[in-house]
Amino acid sequence: MTTPHDEQSEQPEDTTPADTTAPTLEQQLHEAEERALRIHAELENFRKRARREYDDAQRYREIDLLRDLLPVLDTVLRAVEAAEKTGDVESLKAGFRMTAQQIEKVLDAHGCKTIDTVGHAFDPAVHDAILQQTVPDAVPGTVVGTASRGYRLHDRVVRPAQVIVAKQE
Repeated sequence: MTTPHDEQSEQPEDTTPADTTAPTLEQQLHEAEERALRIHAELENFRKRARREYDDAQRYREIDLLRDLLPVLDTVLRAVEAAEKTGDVESLKAGFRMTAQQIEKVLDAHGCKTIDTVGHAFDPAVHDAILQQTVPDAVPGTVVGTASRGYRLHDRVVRPAQVIVAKQE
């Protein structure tokens, strides 16, 4: 008598190869290598594009400042031309005052501020002492005069102010 278990064991084993649609390890490896090469190429293209964009940004970073300064130059040229035609020194002075104000506005708009001088304590980080002078009623070590203005861009000194400092009598 045969049992159901025996019937199953008597059946021949399936000797057909496993599912042929599954990729072999070699195919998987080949596909993975191709993906890695594509990703590497994309990364290199990204790096090159980012570098070009950075270089362009550096090359043209002053364009906004220049666009703001060109009208100031136009004003200077008009003032000089008007002074040559009329010979009026007062209008020339007024034109230069207006031009200086325009330049200060442009600098301010770009984050460039004037360094405080007269009445402030001498600070070697932002002031360049060109002279010491005895000044009555002035506290020694304070700035009593400015030879040329100093400027800072955000937190960096662009140019220190050249100042005259009070000294002890």
